[in-house]
Amino acid sequence: MSGHSKWANIKHRKAAQDSKRAKVWTKILKEITVAARHGGGDIDANPRLRTAVIAAKTSNIPGDTVSRAIKKGTGELEGVNYEEIVYEGYGPFGIAIMLEVLTDNKQRTVAEVRHFLSKHGGNLGENGSVSWNFTRKGNIVISAEGTDEDELMMAALDAGAEDVKRDGNSFNVLTDPAGFNDVHEVLKERFTIENAEIEMIPGTTVKIDNVNDAMKYMKLYDILDDHEDIQKVWDNSEISEEIMEQMNE
Repeated sequence: MSGHSKWANIKHRKAAQDSKRAKVWTKILKEITVAARHGGGDIDANPRLRTAVIAAKTSNIPGDTVSRAIKKGTGELEGVNYEEIVYEGYGPFGIAIMLEVLTDNKQRTVAEVRHFLSKHGGNLGENGSVSWNFTRKGNIVISAEGTDEDELMMAALDAGAEDVKRDGNSFNVLTDPAGFNDVHEVLKERFTIENAEIEMIPGTTVKIDNVNDAMKYMKLYDILDDHEDIQKVWDNSEISEEIMEQMNE
């Protein structure tokens, strides 16, 4: 589940859940509001906002809903003031975890995160305790169905991508974060994009090689991923597709 393959591995567990979609929308809209508050409401002049709007379009969030979130950020509409925090720690089996958080109550959120990690065999760490193992990258996930790999490779590299990797039924186009939006603009005109976001890619991974351990970790992952204040969960777990399929049976 590590790195660029995380989305491909968990999408089948969650994509069909309406409640999950609502939570995804809430998190994306929260990011749009914060991005607009810090960098202004002009998408062309605010790269962070532009990236969040791309995520909104990929998730089929209506344009007027996106516009309201931007206006909340710029102060044109009343909105909540969120604090940005990154928590680092460990899950069971020594899995490194990074949590990107937007919260209006830091004390509540950190207490809940500490409780979840401790209850599931992990612990909250200091800043820098695991982030050294992660590199921020743009990842554009493109459906492999009907996609010519050579054509995609040429188009992606010409647009400024760093690499293209096959991952099951999709391709992962990896970019420098600064070039993510430009590459996305080129590829969306020619290919079917399933997901596009800035990710934290781990340098080393922890392999989980049996179903019981995978289920134990995924229970923690799901709790963190579903938390309304946690925008992103990044980790260095490595769970094979075979084990994921056994879990879904």
